[in-house]
Amino acid sequence: MDQLDRRIIAALQHNARESTSKIAAKLGVARTTVHERINRMEERGVIAGYSVVLNSPEDAPRVQVVVLLEVQQKETKRIINRLEAYPEVKLCLSINGEFDLLLSAEAPRIEDLDILVDDLAKIPGVLRTNTSVVFGRRIDRI
Repeated sequence: MDQLDRRIIAALQHNARESTSKIAAKLGVARTTVHERINRMEERGVIAGYSVVLNSPEDAPRVQVVVLLEVQQKETKRIINRLEAYPEVKLCLSINGEFDLLLSAEAPRIEDLDILVDDLAKIPGVLRTNTSVVFGRRIDRI
């Protein structure tokens, strides 16, 4: 992948339904170039698919937290299976460093997330947690 491929992907992540003509115009290249590169990235598996992102109703505000978990290594798989049961948990990443898992969770109220974090700390094999409240999204390509 080169810089143009990355720019095409960024445009698609912003709006996957935008026409290749509009993407080409924004990037200053020919429409056929954009079309061929998208096809090539799809064939190579770089672009695995497209999805729909639903907008939350304005009257349903969400609070988001990032939770770091330190876990006993032998319990990681079982802990991840337990995490799947929490609908508030939207993302779980395995990371290196001081903590082992990074979670993104959201709920309508901070009190709901307070209960969630307390519950997470009680899971056998979770050694400690560290939680941060998200104030805002600066770049969101999901």
